[in-house]
Amino acid sequence: MEVPRLHPDTIEEVKQRVDIVDVVSEHVVLRKRGKDYTGLCPFHDDKSPSFSVSPSKQFYYCFSCGAGGNAIKFLMEIGKHSFADVVLDLAKRYQVPIKTLEPAQKQELQRQISLREQLHEVLALTAKFYEHALQQTDGKVALDYLTQTRGLHLETIQQFQLGYAPGGWQTLFGYLVEQKQYPVELVEQAGLIVPRQEGRGYYDRFRDRLMIPIHDLQGRVIGFGGRTLGEEQPKYLNSPETELFDKGKTLFALDKARATIAKQDRAVVVEGYFDVIALHAAGITNAVAALGTALSLVQVRQLLRYTESKQIVLNFDADAAGTKAAERAIGEVTDLVYQGEVQLRVLNLPQGKDPDEYLQSHSADHYQTLLDRAPLWLDWQLQQILVGADLDQSDQFQHCTQEMVKLLGNLPNAALRTHYIHHCAELLSQGNARFTVQLEWDLRTQVRGQRWHGRSQKWQRPADRSLLEESETQLLRLYLHVPEYRQLIQDSLEERDLDFSLAHHRLLWQLILEVEKTAPALSDLIQPLQDRCVEAADRLGWVQPLFQLDEKSQRDLLRAPLVVRTAIASMERVMCEKRRRHFLDLWKQTDYSAAPDLAQYYQQQIYAETQRIEEIDRDQRQVTFSDLAQLPWVGEFQGSISDP
Repeated sequence: MEVPRLHPDTIEEVKQRVDIVDVVSEHVVLRKRGKDYTGLCPFHDDKSPSFSVSPSKQFYYCFSCGAGGNAIKFLMEIGKHSFADVVLDLAKRYQVPIKTLEPAQKQELQRQISLREQLHEVLALTAKFYEHALQQTDGKVALDYLTQTRGLHLETIQQFQLGYAPGGWQTLFGYLVEQKQYPVELVEQAGLIVPRQEGRGYYDRFRDRLMIPIHDLQGRVIGFGGRTLGEEQPKYLNSPETELFDKGKTLFALDKARATIAKQDRAVVVEGYFDVIALHAAGITNAVAALGTALSLVQVRQLLRYTESKQIVLNFDADAAGTKAAERAIGEVTDLVYQGEVQLRVLNLPQGKDPDEYLQSHSADHYQTLLDRAPLWLDWQLQQILVGADLDQSDQFQHCTQEMVKLLGNLPNAALRTHYIHHCAELLSQGNARFTVQLEWDLRTQVRGQRWHGRSQKWQRPADRSLLEESETQLLRLYLHVPEYRQLIQDSLEERDLDFSLAHHRLLWQLILEVEKTAPALSDLIQPLQDRCVEAADRLGWVQPLFQLDEKSQRDLLRAPLVVRTAIASMERVMCEKRRRHFLDLWKQTDYSAAPDLAQYYQQQIYAETQRIEEIDRDQRQVTFSDLAQLPWVGEFQGSISDP
């Protein structure tokens, strides 16, 4: 739908009603300081609080990067939304009547807004219906389950609005559609009823189930989780995706937990609804849960808004499914962890219990002590590698060693790598001090090989330099002259773990990042960069031609996506070739009889690089010949294919 022009009265009333502290605190952990609030700026990599919010002025400002404005500007910048979209969303939130300058569009706009409001209304009424049903005769089994089996008090049941869905096929349908006269289409859109396959009528989605409402950050019901009280499958049934509910972007009980997360500077993520409810009932109110899916990066970023230390503890079940869920969650946030944006810990409770089970026989203080001692994700993963392994068996020993090397090779900090290499050597040697020393040397060698990114010129051939020169030049020129492709270039470099190899290109790239850090929204990078290049003319004279465009380079700008794709492929292929030569050289120098594991490791790396080179070549062949023919260095790319 095209967003209509908003009436100035609507915009002004939104500005008057909006509370900037309320808006910003959903994205930034704010601490009261005098009359104002401070926190870490969300618009740059802020290490110490430089972001200030003034309730009296209804204004935010970062003293480091210079970002500033009102609540509307904040939401536009943080979510990359348009002015009209932000005002409309705030108008709904603060119940401001919408006026538009085009009367013909007003009806459609009101329909869109009205749909969400009606969905909120019907879901809130349904939650009350389920709560009421819990207290009736038919709900006695569900209530007994909550109070006797789960040991929950009535206050907790009321706090989480727990309820019961009666067992009839059309009990809720009759209440909402026939008694309350809600349109059947609306109730279906809320995810509460399902059309019959034969096409004759509807039936209730939830029947004879214990009902758990799911709330958004404003505490509004947006969906339900239903637990069976018998043998019916599935054991838990969630609402489907709706206009209001996206389970991959929703965390159960975050509306109740976010204040404590900010206060304690730690979030606890558990697997199930009742794990969360049991923890909150025990006074541990910084717990949330994903909704039957793996913890997603979107959900992790939601939690990071509320904790300055960025500490998240995963307390999943210790069984195979829980371990797999923890590993998937770690995989989602690995990049953030290595960048220091998340302090991730993993807690497995004794005897493989989940939090709900554990709290039935232990105090909240005991649980809190275990939380405080939860190991870092890397220590947990190292222990998982060893679970069930017989290190006296050579194949299992080799497998454990290789898995550890993969983990340690990604650690960006040299001191941390040294610490964990020693730790892993101790784990693998099983207390044999002399073996520990030898293992530590072997591990260090393998980790060094794992971390080698092919940037050394030792294994570079003359043709590689000309190919890199042209590819890197193309990317930098595009980055300077076509702002809309900057994110694509950054993402492509990061995805392939590539850097600029040539010294003058690497220096220019560093300057670009510095300029963007001080002025994130700057579209024209050329002038400030030229000024800096004048100051360092001895080192940056080579890059001056990038600031101008000739006829050929102007044509390349028109083929930007193809240029980026081919340049990235060329750069990665050169890196893979260099790595392959590097590992081949190490393999030739290794005495197989003295170090068979090391020799086999190098063989595996050679094979992996060869496979990746073949993948790159296949991908490049998918580009049409006519497109490739337009690129000046494609001949060099094809000619660079050679054995190590």
